[in-house]
Amino acid sequence: MARPIMLGIVGDSASGKTTLSKGLVRLLGEGSVTHICTDDYHKYDRRQRAERGITPLNPECNYLDIMAQHLQCLRLGEPILKPVYQHHDGTFGPLVYVAPESFTVIEGLLGYHTDEMRSAYDVRVYLDPPESLRRQWKVDRDCSKRGYTTDEVLADLDRREPDSEAFIRPQRRNADMVVCRMENRDDPFVLDAELTLRDSLPHPDLSPFVEESDGLITMDERDSECQLFIPGALPRERAAAIEECIWDRMHFARHLRSEALGEFTVGNDVHRSESLALVQLLILYHLTTARARVSLGEPEVDDHATQAA
Repeated sequence: MARPIMLGIVGDSASGKTTLSKGLVRLLGEGSVTHICTDDYHKYDRRQRAERGITPLNPECNYLDIMAQHLQCLRLGEPILKPVYQHHDGTFGPLVYVAPESFTVIEGLLGYHTDEMRSAYDVRVYLDPPESLRRQWKVDRDCSKRGYTTDEVLADLDRREPDSEAFIRPQRRNADMVVCRMENRDDPFVLDAELTLRDSLPHPDLSPFVEESDGLITMDERDSECQLFIPGALPRERAAAIEECIWDRMHFARHLRSEALGEFTVGNDVHRSESLALVQLLILYHLTTARARVSLGEPEVDDHATQAA
């Protein structure tokens, strides 16, 4: 069997990693994906971190050596015994046996911290929302799902800020794609997206659609990267034309087409964002083209050499 295709999704706490990961797992098919969170590799539980005055963002608070070893095992198609960190109470559960499927999605805080870890991925994504929006997402999540008060979450954010600056944000430079989803003034549930697409991966040419979008989509090409802005409220017919162009380039993966592309839930309500749909589709494009190359036995090329340097 061809080796698994490895996707990394890195970002600060509450930057949208799990939302994006779960959406991609749903699109790829749960039976075809191994989904791992690197938070499981924390050294200390919540009580021990408080006693030591250390945050989970600090590399010293994580077994990065074991994490790197496990990433390389998964890339080779080998199973691992993975630790489990339980966010609901901040303790560790029993180890679980994990066998890699066709795709492996790894999300977490420090996934690109070392050269060995970075080299395990075929596609590297970094989530970089505006800090004000990330803080709001963290307050909403930790208060509703993890039992914290607003004051506790805000105090924790302040404690973590030095480590965010020192260890999390520098990983942005190691990504093939940086995704910044920002609030849309007209619709709080439909976020705009600004993407940084680096030439460490061959991205599909979207320039014809930028020219035809009447200024709704903008693109700024620089030395080794491209800045692409996609409004969340992009008219459906324009978004559909771009999606069709990308699907045409991944004709070998048209079985993945789904009405769930770009969908997300708020409470019990299902919404759709055209910017989210295109972000998901661009990531799917790279995953499926990597899958095709590996399946055909094409030589492995270190497209990430410049990023790891």
